[in-house]
Amino acid sequence: MKAWVFFWVLIVFTNAKFMQCSVNYDRKALLINGQRRILMSGSIHYPRSTPDMWEDLIEKAKNGGLDVIDTYVFWNVHEPSPGNYNFEGRYDLVRFLKIVQKAGLYAHLRLGPYVCAEWNFGGFPVWLKYVPGISFRTDNEPFKRAMQGFTEKIVTLLKSHNLFESQGGPIILAQVENEYGRLRMRLGQEGNNYMNWAANMVQSMDTGVPWTMCKDDATPDPLINTCNGFYCDNFTPNRPFKPKLWTEAWTGWFTEFGGPKHQRPVEDLAFSVARFIQTGGSFVNYYMYHGGTNFGRTAGGPFITTSYDYDAPLDEYGLIRQPKYGHLKELHKAIKLCESALVSSDPVVTQLGDHQQAHVFFPEKGGCAAFLSNYDTESGVRVLFNNKHYTLPPWSISILPDCKNVVFNTAKVGEQTSHMEMLPSNTEIFPWESYNEDASVLDDGSSSTVTAVGLLEQINMTRDSTDYLWYKTSVEINPSESFFRGGELPTLIVRSTGHAVHVFVNGQLIGSAFGERKNRRFIFSKKVNLLPGTNKIALLSIAVGLPNVGGHFESWETGILGPVVLQGLGQGKLDLSWEKWTYQVGLKGESMNLASPNGISTVEWMDSKIAVQDQPLMWHKAYFDAPEGNDPLALDMQSMGKGQVWINGESIGRYWTTYASGECNGCSYTGRFDPPKCQVGCGKPSQRWYHVPRSWLKPTRNLIVLFEETGGDPSKITLMKRSMNTICAQVSETHRTVKSFQIESYDRTQEFYIPKIHLHCAPSQYISSITFASFGTPLGTCGRFMKGSCHASTSYAVLEKKCKGKQSCAVTVTNSNFGNDPCPNVLKRLSVQAICASTAFTTSNQTSIHY
Repeated sequence: MKAWVFFWVLIVFTNAKFMQCSVNYDRKALLINGQRRILMSGSIHYPRSTPDMWEDLIEKAKNGGLDVIDTYVFWNVHEPSPGNYNFEGRYDLVRFLKIVQKAGLYAHLRLGPYVCAEWNFGGFPVWLKYVPGISFRTDNEPFKRAMQGFTEKIVTLLKSHNLFESQGGPIILAQVENEYGRLRMRLGQEGNNYMNWAANMVQSMDTGVPWTMCKDDATPDPLINTCNGFYCDNFTPNRPFKPKLWTEAWTGWFTEFGGPKHQRPVEDLAFSVARFIQTGGSFVNYYMYHGGTNFGRTAGGPFITTSYDYDAPLDEYGLIRQPKYGHLKELHKAIKLCESALVSSDPVVTQLGDHQQAHVFFPEKGGCAAFLSNYDTESGVRVLFNNKHYTLPPWSISILPDCKNVVFNTAKVGEQTSHMEMLPSNTEIFPWESYNEDASVLDDGSSSTVTAVGLLEQINMTRDSTDYLWYKTSVEINPSESFFRGGELPTLIVRSTGHAVHVFVNGQLIGSAFGERKNRRFIFSKKVNLLPGTNKIALLSIAVGLPNVGGHFESWETGILGPVVLQGLGQGKLDLSWEKWTYQVGLKGESMNLASPNGISTVEWMDSKIAVQDQPLMWHKAYFDAPEGNDPLALDMQSMGKGQVWINGESIGRYWTTYASGECNGCSYTGRFDPPKCQVGCGKPSQRWYHVPRSWLKPTRNLIVLFEETGGDPSKITLMKRSMNTICAQVSETHRTVKSFQIESYDRTQEFYIPKIHLHCAPSQYISSITFASFGTPLGTCGRFMKGSCHASTSYAVLEKKCKGKQSCAVTVTNSNFGNDPCPNVLKRLSVQAICASTAFTTSNQTSIHY
């Protein structure tokens, strides 16, 4: 009996050890339950969407061919004050990870707790800045103590829900720190000490999964160093026994107020991923797969927009962005067909031309897989491989799972292009009422004011509880000044460390100034018309998100630190910097909680039609009913200036109608991508539409409140719905897909894998019209198609018959489908453009706005 018990205990102990080692790695890949895996991952940040969106986002990610969901953990939302934790609503990390698990996906948990991420203060809570003796991200005991406390809190919480893979959960990887290499080198030994401490700290937590550090070649063993960037094919791990992991494959780029949007062509993104895989990479994470929204005051930078769309495969609203989503899905299928070869062998590289290569993998069990690459940015080529010719477009890679048949080329996009539109929801927002935040009646004796000699740093005053800090002083002007008798007016000069300021003299707004993301500091300078005697100067200093990146950014200053001078008086220059200043943290409306349904009754509102149009410092409120349907919603804020907006007390975020400057000169997918390359939206607002989550709405009487800093017309604010409008597709008669390869592998006849063009409207829509169709040699791109020299006259009729009135359709790209061959011995393609309309009503009576 004792021997049997001993044997049973030995089995349990052995199995427990095995469970704790169920995720491991070798030089080729991560091993999950002993199996090497090629893993495709995508970043979805839980606070940048609402919980009701999570399941749909994750299911779409799974359908897009992902294996892993990646997310940061955001310290500042989880511990807003020391020891007080928040895991509710958008911050319910456990719920998010359980949805990942329910979908059958893995998770990569990037604990940081520094995250960067264009997130306010890089994810650090602002109270951390005021811990005595602290210095961020270095060998500093106060910082390490706080960091360890939060990290242990998160790990313990997740362990209690069995969320690590060693417990049967979805988490297979965890990351500590973030992009530390450059800062570590700058800090020297203190940086090395801190890095080693962080590695040892997380290893001691016994999660049973490997830990990573990104962008730091000195990552200590056994942690895996990983790559972030637009391209990572040249990256090599710092030890020969570690796998090649790519934790941030940037799908696009963020937008800043005053800047254009950035769109990364999917042909280049797919090329970069295939290039990484062919050079031995085994884990790719798209940053972002869904970017989402910087709700509230979570945007960092400073000057990062409320939208964090990132040109991701799933757009800000959670809708599929085509062709990016579909083309990457086909890429993932092609890579997975090669998985056994990729994880069991190293590539044999041969030159196929001056700028062409073949990477061939020969697995131990036989067979082979090949990646044929053309790095030429201008010319397509025809190469000979295995006694067969293959055509490679410029800057592309073809994938051959059997070293014979091409199932995917990164530059040949067969997926439809979907153009999303902003359509009026036909929901009226009424009645608009207003309340003036009067700059001329700041209460010097209020408990919310502080008086001091000299200029004080803004965040030290506000602790980031608000974007706003008032600086107020007064100046005596001698009636004998020459400008009272027609002389030149004096100039008020205000030097700020960031980020924006509105300047009031005797209660009147005389001007505004602001910095930019790369240079927060700025100078306001303007001639002012002063009065004899006492003049009141009030400066409303505004933060537009705290910095999220840079060496010791916790020490960076914000606000007006001077000098503040009046220049051109009879006495010369009058420096006001060391006068007595009165400070008020935040706005009166904030202190009265005007943004809340419970706070609006604390003041008397006036009809907005009576209020002076374009008056600064105005609170506006109105009501609206929720539109029918499920289309995502957004506010069109183009009629407003700068401020913040709330729906039923929930903050949508900062708005700012500032126009984008840049170089929007078109875009080619060939050649290396960087953010300046493919800009769009120049001369238009950096952000016009602001996401309104449907889960925040009631059926009727939803409260909208906004604070407008500079002036605008709230009556022109409209609630829009985001919907698919125009769809396009273009497929050649030789186009091959993974599906065609799989059919061919089963020795079916060729008719089963004839190329097809697929058109899909949204589930609640149908194809209402075909606006272009040409089988032959059509020219142009979606929205600009033209007939070429070869055109089948039946093209429109065929497409209308097969597609009009349907939610989706498929049309084979063959001569027989269009009658006689319109141009024998010429490679032909089918190009189609169609309109999607709602099943409830057509778009003929609606004005659409292309987004």
